[in-house]
Amino acid sequence: MSLLLAIAIAILQGVTELFPVSSLGHAVILPAMLDLPLDQRSPQYLPFLVVLHVGTAVALLLYFAKDWIGVAGSLIASPSEARDINRGILVKVIVATIPAVVLGAVFEHKLKDLFGNPLAASAFLFFNGFVLFYGEKLRKKFALADDRKELEHLSWKGALAIGFWQCLAFFPGISRSGTTMVGGLMAGLTHRASAHFSFLIATPVILGAAVLEVPKLIHAGAAASFGVTSIIAGVVAGVTAYASIAFLMRYFGKGEFEALNPFAYYCWLAGGAAFLYFTYA
Repeated sequence: MSLLLAIAIAILQGVTELFPVSSLGHAVILPAMLDLPLDQRSPQYLPFLVVLHVGTAVALLLYFAKDWIGVAGSLIASPSEARDINRGILVKVIVATIPAVVLGAVFEHKLKDLFGNPLAASAFLFFNGFVLFYGEKLRKKFALADDRKELEHLSWKGALAIGFWQCLAFFPGISRSGTTMVGGLMAGLTHRASAHFSFLIATPVILGAAVLEVPKLIHAGAAASFGVTSIIAGVVAGVTAYASIAFLMRYFGKGEFEALNPFAYYCWLAGGAAFLYFTYA
């Protein structure tokens, strides 16, 4: 893989992993549509993806370092309101992660065939637009704008529901960040709080998925594939992801409006165009 192609994939990963438009869907669709010189089944490709995901996870950890330091400190801190809030956030992150861990272990192998199917990914990306669009429509039925809650007021039941929303992202083309943001809106959170929680629970999911692959890579003798190109791409993915997080947190912090709709329009356009391309090309 050339350095230029590796950097392009890293930028794509850094943007689409956090924007509610599905990084997995784009990773399946674009190489097939553009006929890129990319062998996704080669022994070198999985280590490359692991590095990209580590870069994204590091970006999440750095941007929300204050949150994670507060959570870690709450485990040894004296009783206080701040300690209770941070411990509550930790519990909610754990609760929201459980469904993905359990259902992922059950259905991972059954869904693997979809990962290399660009037609299916296109259809799911198109469907992702409806998830985002109607998520915005339905949020108004759950709570008025003035009644929207901040993250510390999220219940554990709401966190669990968000965790189940996250499981829709097992299908390539359905966005993990998009479904968790919709789940947050359904739980009564503000857009910014929904994005905040989505990014917090993304950290253990993305980092954990990457770390779980490392023993397999070492066992398969693929560790040597972590070359300079992969490291540069990982740094680019991390920088791009950090910029994406900063942009999205400002964007969702502007107030309670149909913030997910532009992403829904994009998914309809991109997913629909890709579906027609793979159907008739």
